[in-house]
Amino acid sequence: MSRSKWKGPFVYTKLFKDVHNKKLKKNIKTFSRQSEITPRFIGLIFEVYNGKSFSKIEITEDMVGFRLGEFSPTRRKFSFKKK
Repeated sequence: MSRSKWKGPFVYTKLFKDVHNKKLKKNIKTFSRQSEITPRFIGLIFEVYNGKSFSKIEITEDMVGFRLGEFSPTRRKFSFKKK
């Protein structure tokens, strides 16, 4: 189920503070995979936690409206080891 329109998109409040102070940091690290990407994030680089490590994501215009976690996969493709 999607979030109701009258509530607006969910964005972790610390992300807005970090984006406002973006001159201080190169990359913004976050654990908030459920936060939606807003137009204010375009051109920034986020490091999103996938359960094991942080993966770098550069935000473009096409990503607006999606969530940060959609661009940081949590599972690897399985393959058998060949001898």
